[in-house]
Amino acid sequence: MAFQSLHLLSTLKSENLYAVIVKSSDDGTTNDALEDLYKAQIEDLMEKEAKRIVAENNDPAETSRLCSLSLVELYESSDPDLVPALMARLGPVRAALEGHGGAIVVSSAEVDITNAGNRALSLIIDLDGACVSCGAAPGTLKGIQDDLLIDEQVFSVKFSSSMLEWFNDIQRDFVLEHGGVTFV
Repeated sequence: MAFQSLHLLSTLKSENLYAVIVKSSDDGTTNDALEDLYKAQIEDLMEKEAKRIVAENNDPAETSRLCSLSLVELYESSDPDLVPALMARLGPVRAALEGHGGAIVVSSAEVDITNAGNRALSLIIDLDGACVSCGAAPGTLKGIQDDLLIDEQVFSVKFSSSMLEWFNDIQRDFVLEHGGVTFV
């Protein structure tokens, strides 16, 4: 019979302290469940904090205006609002970029036709500012890619291979193998 015990754990949920009782067993299933619980709570807290930071540092009316603009039209007219409009479409990674003095740079772009027949941008992006030397850049790249691909006006997101020069050998190997992004 597997040894079982009750553990009283304190967890932070929606900024209130709750007690959670978890029944554990020797097979490790509780550890996985507990890990999933903590992961979900941390993700929730990080998202709330990111939204707070973005709201404090950006005018909601301007963000709304930028999100309403056509990325394709901004690109085709070489409008300087293209990068701010892309930034406005970012989720939690936007707080990290803006909070640490970083920015995205559109190295190149082209208009492609999606499978649905719509025009959308294929982007090659670079990072600027503090992001250039940040050890968290691989996660930042993935966040940028995933957030932009949610938008129907973005067909693909790739990153400039020149960014690989920022990383030491271990970081470069890691981002190429596990980063989930493409460099060109």
